Amino acid sequence: MHNDLELAVSQNRKYVIAVYVLQALFFIGILFAPIMGVVINYIKDDDVKGTWLESHFIWQKRTFWYGLLWSVVGTILFFFVSWIIGLIVTVWYFYRIAKGWIYYADGKPMYS
Repeated sequence: MHNDLELAVSQNRKYVIAVYVLQALFFIGILFAPIMGVVINYIKDDDVKGTWLESHFIWQKRTFWYGLLWSVVGTILFFFVSWIIGLIVTVWYFYRIAKGWIYYADGKPMYS
């Protein structure tokens, strides 16, 4: 049994490195690379069961799924907050234009 685990580790170490590399490629703009990495994790999952590599696979899968979750939440919040900020800026801009026109029409100077 001990030799089987050692053999599994020696044969599957390369997949752990490959997945870390694929996850890192995200930061240079290869957005779909982490998807390939998590697919490798799931395909090779049974091969690393019971070895110390299993902890890396769990770590990598969680990194992918939590990263995806927080990216989606962040994107939704970004657009929601951006929309609110955009609305506030638009109202502020229209207010300043309207006030400027009114002061101009009334012959009043604008304050600095």
